[in-house]
Amino acid sequence: MASMSKTYIVEHLDPELGAWSELEYLAIARESHDAGAKFCLSSLPPNFKVPEALKQIPSFTAESRGVEEIYANDKSRVCLLDPAAASDLAPEDGDKFDAFLFGGILGYDPPRDRTSELRKKGFEGRRLGPVQMTTDTAVRVTRMVVQDKAPLSEIPYLDHPELKFNEHESTQMPFRYVKGEDGKPVMPEGMVDLIKKDSDKAIDDLF
Repeated sequence: MASMSKTYIVEHLDPELGAWSELEYLAIARESHDAGAKFCLSSLPPNFKVPEALKQIPSFTAESRGVEEIYANDKSRVCLLDPAAASDLAPEDGDKFDAFLFGGILGYDPPRDRTSELRKKGFEGRRLGPVQMTTDTAVRVTRMVVQDKAPLSEIPYLDHPELKFNEHESTQMPFRYVKGEDGKPVMPEGMVDLIKKDSDKAIDDLF
């Protein structure tokens, strides 16, 4: 039996969408679509404006309902990516779960712990390893594990890479990324430009 198409869900609890998140969501939507999967933003506030570019991607959906409502009858098919989970995500989880849930915005410091609220609602959790990832990286790694069947330990990572803008300017990113074939961190289109433009601001302001 062929497994059902996968759905990647990010709970977005903010009325606004920052430039950083918008680029991440576009990357997630495009990559999910290319991989035959769906991407859903859930728990969207009533006045949330979905960017036009995101609306153009056929497998993307915007939901005002929370995950617990969308999957009320099928909670066991949803996997919560949770740093506090007891076990790591594994390729066989692709057979067990149809939907993979990422709680809230990862860039907050201190993190807004939406994950713990979802954990209390009974979603089964899996870890992606010890180093904090950007949202698009977390989804990318999850897809590589459950769809491409790559064990977590075999995915090439770059931790806290330095982005060099020119010989005088660089910034170190406080996250783990997937290492691309060019040896650089895989990042959403336009992200390096955004970071360069904002490099005089704190990274925390970009989310």
